[in-house]
Amino acid sequence: MMDQKEILSQVDHTILTPTATWEQVKAVCDEGRQFGVASVCIPPRYVKRANDYVGGSLKICTVVGFPNGYSTPEVKVFETEDAIRDGADEIDMVINQGLAKEGDWEGVLAEIKAVKASCKGHILKVIVETCNFTDEEKVALCRVVSISGADFIKTSTGFGAGGATVEDVKLLREHVSPDLRVKAAGGIRTFEQAQAMLEAGADRIGSSALVGLAK
Repeated sequence: MMDQKEILSQVDHTILTPTATWEQVKAVCDEGRQFGVASVCIPPRYVKRANDYVGGSLKICTVVGFPNGYSTPEVKVFETEDAIRDGADEIDMVINQGLAKEGDWEGVLAEIKAVKASCKGHILKVIVETCNFTDEEKVALCRVVSISGADFIKTSTGFGAGGATVEDVKLLREHVSPDLRVKAAGGIRTFEQAQAMLEAGADRIGSSALVGLAK
């Protein structure tokens, strides 16, 4: 078994529930610092306040086009610029799944590229919501994200019909370019599950549960 501390260093400690209050977000930031997580992933509304609160001692991640991904590219770009202005270090965006279903890979690519440009050098993770796609479509998405300039491909929002699976992590790892990292998220509630994802090829884990288990 991997060391808990080692696993937590690769975790985006997440709170994205619609009812999340500032007190809850603040607690997640405190836990994030205490346990040395990779980042905290929080609702856009709290990014500025959290950034002021942690004072650079913790990476702040937020979401764009979340959780459905069907807002326009212009809205996603605005959300990204707004988050970066507020102090976000990392952006997790949801692709337009309808375009992907139609096979409009140019459209999917153009949107990711537009969001990446507005990240101004900050890390971009692209959520492809694997539970909604066939293996063939996932492989095509791997190709698109690999040439988009994004930093990570991410399995799931955690709000879809299914979360990360070891099989999907292996599939993504196998078909993305070597420099594109993989984030597994959605339903990862134990250190055993997290380790299985890392061993399958994930570089980052999204979870709201792991820090609570480490206490």
